[in-house]
Amino acid sequence: MKKADVIIIGSGIAALQMAHHINSNKNVMILTKSNIKDSNSSLAQGGIAASVGKNDHFYYHSKDTMDAGRYHNNEEVVFKITKEAPQLITDLRQKGFSFDEDRLGQMLLGMEGAHSRNRIVHSGGDATGKHVIDFLVDTLKNNISVIEDIFVYELIINEKQQCIGVKGKDSVGNIQYYFSDHTVIATGGCGYLYSLTSNSPNVTGDGIAMAYLAGAEITDIEFIQFHPTMLVKNGQICGLISEAVRGQGAILKTKNGKAIMDDIHPLKDLAPRHIVSQTIFEYLQNGEEIFLDITMIEHFAKKFPSITALCIQNNINLKAGMIPVVPGSHFLMGGVKVDMNCQTNITGLYAIGEVACTGLHGANRLASNSLLEGMYFGKRLAEHINLSTASNEDIQFPLKSKRPIFMPLSFPDKNELRRTMMEQVGIVRNREGLQWQKDWLEGFVQLEQDFGAFDNLSASEIQSTLECLTSLLITTAALERTESRGGHFRSDFPLENDDHWQNKQLIYQYGKGRFEEDEQTKVTSYARAVFS
Repeated sequence: MKKADVIIIGSGIAALQMAHHINSNKNVMILTKSNIKDSNSSLAQGGIAASVGKNDHFYYHSKDTMDAGRYHNNEEVVFKITKEAPQLITDLRQKGFSFDEDRLGQMLLGMEGAHSRNRIVHSGGDATGKHVIDFLVDTLKNNISVIEDIFVYELIINEKQQCIGVKGKDSVGNIQYYFSDHTVIATGGCGYLYSLTSNSPNVTGDGIAMAYLAGAEITDIEFIQFHPTMLVKNGQICGLISEAVRGQGAILKTKNGKAIMDDIHPLKDLAPRHIVSQTIFEYLQNGEEIFLDITMIEHFAKKFPSITALCIQNNINLKAGMIPVVPGSHFLMGGVKVDMNCQTNITGLYAIGEVACTGLHGANRLASNSLLEGMYFGKRLAEHINLSTASNEDIQFPLKSKRPIFMPLSFPDKNELRRTMMEQVGIVRNREGLQWQKDWLEGFVQLEQDFGAFDNLSASEIQSTLECLTSLLITTAALERTESRGGHFRSDFPLENDDHWQNKQLIYQYGKGRFEEDEQTKVTSYARAVFS
């Protein structure tokens, strides 16, 4: 048994930013499923959005964020984050982090989809995420301990419904207990539940499933962003082609040279991601290949060294200037519902980063707002906990918390799960496909009322069960939202339905089944819980 003031599950930008801002007198443990630098944040080719340009203002940034999110965003959250974004960039620079600059020492500002101004700051061209993670890891303070190769699979909830720690399995399958006053889920999204994705294989929605089983509220889980341009070779995803490439002028074309976005949206190739992805998907369904024409970009290799290396590695002829692309699962807008201090509805339990639903992204994330969100809430939660004097009581064994636990009847083949999620709950959805997927997923699980029900399963079996649960939450929410908005597109309900769905959230809490308006906001609808 190990005890800390703060436990952080995950090691992306939100987790590391939080660790940097925690007071040095607090004992912090970072628990990560693999290596500390193995996260979606490290893979982020795009930069960080901030209104640092002379002709920019956080109002324009917030307006672009709201428009991309189809006004499903929490406006207060959007304003606070976009307003503080320039200061967050300044803070990083003052700590010694280097952003790309011109000859005069001014930060280079890139353009990406749905932005009205050049406001994307980068480091190392298309390696911003890697550079930021390397910097944060290399400058961690002595009060931070990192435990790698630990698969956290269950939140420990006491009889007072407080989160007092976590359970995990180490690399040889032994159960480890970690207790804390504050437990923070920072496990990332769920992109690897889909067969076509930009995400790390570690990003399978564990934190969402664990939080749900513990009684935390889950919301906006149906809103999945599909990035338009994944490098594809022989039907396999080889990596991501950053939106910054289109920001430099690249154009999506068919094999015959037709520019596919010309008549679709005023911003053409820089339209919001869901519009670009759906357009590419339609061409692919009709048997046409889509390419990213980069012939107009001068010094491509210098501007995009990581993408250049990726293409060379996969034998893509860059001299021809046509990179084959398909859309793939990229980012989850929803997740564990939190307030402005990242607190869930469970005392002692917090969520930050992609696993959390903060209200910033709405129905579709604006490009390069993800690293920004992690930086903002990582810092904010640290400041909140720094002021806290909370302390859990002495832990008594055996632990006797009784609550519902998902148990497997059998385990789906991982590739089959990913394939069916892409086909039935992917870029274009309909009632028939969603209902089929929901019925299929429900066939793998049952309920038990026993703390420790997962303990005798292998790590891979627990992983499979949690993947099933997160997939089921996504599928159920997508089935119940009978409209199209942002990353959620229903071919049987192809339009936004503002009369019924504007600013309304589907919120799932294990074991509770209610459908009512939130008394404070008057805009939140509670859907029936899965397996209520």
